[in-house]
Amino acid sequence: MRPTPKRRALPLLWIDLRCSLICYAAVSAALPIAFISSAKILLVLCALVVLTGGWLSAGTPAQAPRGLTTPVILVALALMAASGLWSTGSADDFLNAMVKHGKLILLPVVLCLIRSRREALMALGYFVAGQAFLLLSTWLMFLGFSLPWAISDEAGKSYAVFSSYLDQSVMTAVFAAVCWHLRALLPTRWRNIAAASVCALALIAVFFVFQGRTGFAVAIALLSLAIVWELPKRFRMPVVLVPVLLLMILSASSARVRTGLSEIIGSIASYSSTVDIGTSSAVRIELWRQSIRSVEESPWHGTGAGSWDHEFMRQQMLEYPSTLFNRASTRYRNPHQEYLLWGVELGLPGIALLGTLLAALYRDSLGMAVAERRAMQSTVLALALASAFNCALYDALIGDFFCIALPLIGALGRYRPGRWPEAATPHAIH
Repeated sequence: MRPTPKRRALPLLWIDLRCSLICYAAVSAALPIAFISSAKILLVLCALVVLTGGWLSAGTPAQAPRGLTTPVILVALALMAASGLWSTGSADDFLNAMVKHGKLILLPVVLCLIRSRREALMALGYFVAGQAFLLLSTWLMFLGFSLPWAISDEAGKSYAVFSSYLDQSVMTAVFAAVCWHLRALLPTRWRNIAAASVCALALIAVFFVFQGRTGFAVAIALLSLAIVWELPKRFRMPVVLVPVLLLMILSASSARVRTGLSEIIGSIASYSSTVDIGTSSAVRIELWRQSIRSVEESPWHGTGAGSWDHEFMRQQMLEYPSTLFNRASTRYRNPHQEYLLWGVELGLPGIALLGTLLAALYRDSLGMAVAERRAMQSTVLALALASAFNCALYDALIGDFFCIALPLIGALGRYRPGRWPEAATPHAIH
């Protein structure tokens, strides 16, 4: 008998390595920044091997992700790189900004590396397991347990495990929406009860444990959208009333929500009369105001990637020459608003480009099955809303979370049940 060629073992080894990296990246979205950073590097290296011909196998070439999202991301990153020619920031600031914006490349990379529905389900399972671990850790700390892996500076007071309460509250709200909309994937007849239980634990944590006001807004929006989708079509007309009613109910039942709303109203009133920046809401207003001034000065090309901090300090020195806003000690580094960050760096075309990216993500979701489409659109809505109050893509941890969650759901929607492409057969995957 002729011996089996050893060359056949290489593609299978490559399949295992590629799938392992995808699953590692999926679970790393719930882990400290060191894990996420290493996962990003490994994914990009893996994608380079695949796109340059798959030197470990002789299968069919990787399929480029379809849809509008990938071209928009490539245009955005190319424009940001070109803006280094006119950036008013330092070289270090420019490189740091490009690294942070560069995480967007994870969307096409993950879509390129996932080659079948089975792989998408497996990666999504690791993602859900990681977020469930994060949620369980929060509840254990809330109940009084001391966890050695809870390394966040806020772990003792806000119950965030690895990041801030702002990041984790938004992530938890998205996790609840994903679990609910994809509950049919659970292989049990108790799937509705299981999904509802996880969602309840997640939403209770957002509204009653964490104190992030952005998390409140995202959770209310996603919960409202889920309720509207579950209603019969004839009852969907009063959709605007749903978030209002939820906000009223939560204000009456949650002291954290009630306090958060009171702080926002009080901060705005105080800032309007005295320009007091003693609260986080007032700080955001000042950051936004100065960012808008920068956009007005350079509306068509911006001041380049990595320039926001320089432009903010310049605006402060022009308006408050005797007393700097940050007292020369605190650097905010971004305007806590993704749209204005892109506006300062790339001008009005930057804001339009970010809006186009969100629209492209929504547009690409329309071809998915109902469950995947709702999960995708919920995540896009969360990103759009969180970006109005924070740099939800630019910041570490929360930005990495969205850049992992979106392509995982997108890959699941790309490979519907029963549609196993030729590239998904064992000897064709690389």
